[in-house]
Amino acid sequence: MKNFDPVTLEIYRALYTSVAEEMGAALRRAAYSPNIKERRDYSCAIFDARGRVIAQGDHMPVHLGSMPMAVAAALRESAIEPGDVVALNDPFAGGTHLPDITLVMPVVGASEDGRRTRAKSHRTLFYVANRAHHADVGGASPGSMGVAADIYGEGVRIPPLKIVRGGWLNEDLLKLIFANVRAADERRADLEAQIGSLRTGAARLREIIGRNGAREALDYAEHLIAYGARLMRATIAAIPDGVYCAEDLLDGDGLSDDPIPIRVRIEIRGERATVDFTGSAPQVRGPVNAVEAITVSAVAYVFRCLIEERDVPMSAGLMEPIRVIAPRGTVVNAGPPAAVAGGNVETSQRIVDVLFKALAQALPEKIPAASQGTMNNLTIGGMDPRTGAEFSYYETIAGGMGARPTLDGLDAVHTHMTNSLNTPAEALEYAYPLRVRRYGVRRGSGGRGRQRGGDGVVREIELLAPARVSLLAERRRLAPYGLRGGEDGAIGRDVIVRRDGREEPIEAKGTWQLEAGDRVRIETPGGGGYGEPSAR
Repeated sequence: MKNFDPVTLEIYRALYTSVAEEMGAALRRAAYSPNIKERRDYSCAIFDARGRVIAQGDHMPVHLGSMPMAVAAALRESAIEPGDVVALNDPFAGGTHLPDITLVMPVVGASEDGRRTRAKSHRTLFYVANRAHHADVGGASPGSMGVAADIYGEGVRIPPLKIVRGGWLNEDLLKLIFANVRAADERRADLEAQIGSLRTGAARLREIIGRNGAREALDYAEHLIAYGARLMRATIAAIPDGVYCAEDLLDGDGLSDDPIPIRVRIEIRGERATVDFTGSAPQVRGPVNAVEAITVSAVAYVFRCLIEERDVPMSAGLMEPIRVIAPRGTVVNAGPPAAVAGGNVETSQRIVDVLFKALAQALPEKIPAASQGTMNNLTIGGMDPRTGAEFSYYETIAGGMGARPTLDGLDAVHTHMTNSLNTPAEALEYAYPLRVRRYGVRRGSGGRGRQRGGDGVVREIELLAPARVSLLAERRRLAPYGLRGGEDGAIGRDVIVRRDGREEPIEAKGTWQLEAGDRVRIETPGGGGYGEPSAR
């Protein structure tokens, strides 16, 4: 590596990160669906010409850690030219689950003084990418998050294909996609917002290149990646050498009540870590299978949390000292035609839980108890009587954060692999034929301990028109664990309240037909406690 100036390195870290953040802001402002506009269920990142991540926005961990595999698939499967944008959502070709559609666009070069030249106009210096969760991509259930037995029941599957070619939208591809999804106008608007976000990122990168030339911009991108690797090596070196093993369980796959074990063996040797999931359950029939990108993403998130420096460059270097072993054909590295809708949102959370459980043996004063361990995916879809058009509502619901060694867990927050917001009641009721009847903290659901686990949430929604409701959630049978004598958090509960007041408990994974006046109530889990409860 060439010598670098630390001040200039920090300037470039801030510059590249600000580009990713501005991409996110542009996407949020231009998007149509509340899921992207209000809940901010999207992520943006910048990659070098080799497909290595340079910087990411402060967006969704489950997206960001897995996005490099999507970019790698796009580069492998497509000859991306200036003016092209590649789209993909195929979980077995770099994607995660079908609702997450990733777009990738090249940023072409310039001369050293910033002026475009014919000779260099086709030299790709960077790639910009974003990923957004679309509220419906087809499949058997509105919202594309139901209990399917294979990938074909979950929605339209997009291998790496050019959605924009030479600056022009590929209308034939769009027609094919929109013919297979609900609320096609909303899908088009959100995809166009994603494309606009990429163009914003490309314009800002060209401004950076124009300021000091491509050579310096590329050199400092390389320095940021190397710096990230050094930070992670130092972080791993501070963990006592040894082997740390743990197991945690998923409640079931929605088609069977059999618990699904996830096992990990973390070996720390000097500045390197090996994270081995050998012994985890084989892939299952239901939709809780995770693809390899999700498992790598969860590992990246957990080890990133261990770095104490505040402004860490979110680059490819962070994973350089870490080896991940996820055996093919298991629930942590499923192959086709496995159903995977819940792997992204539910199994990713359990992978985080088991990783922290193992690391608590090595770093007992640093690792928190288990948080709620689920995203509580709720989807509602039908016909909106106000417009006569289809609607599809999707939301993940917050819960309790696990207690920390010196602090209580937070109440009613999104934790770990999700970083989204709620849909405000006003926005939800404006956009959909739904009414929020109850929304508050689920008092007493956090586990007791020297430090108390955070409380979950109660959210109750009334339907104003007939619709199909799907739920994909976890921690309804097996509670979020406490640590060092702390008590477990409360498990979640889910109920349909009929118009006549009858309450019908429902399973955490399934689809139900509801009528106008019926309500669905979700009570989310609390976080585990930390330390022996006091005698009070």
